[in-house]
Amino acid sequence: MRLTTLSSMAMLMLAGGMGGCVNISAPDKPIQINLNINVTQEVVYRLDNEAKSLIQQNPGIF
Repeated sequence: MRLTTLSSMAMLMLAGGMGGCVNISAPDKPIQINLNINVTQEVVYRLDNEAKSLIQQNPGIF
């Protein structure tokens, strides 16, 4: 009985020693995320002849 108890304790200690070790630590420098985003928008107005003549007749409308 004593031998099985000792052998089972030895196996538990051996299994505990083989377990993985996880180490989590914060970085020394702050994390920087650079988002260089260039947004370009092009708006094109196409006026038909009627709208062009209306603008020419009333130049102060806008």
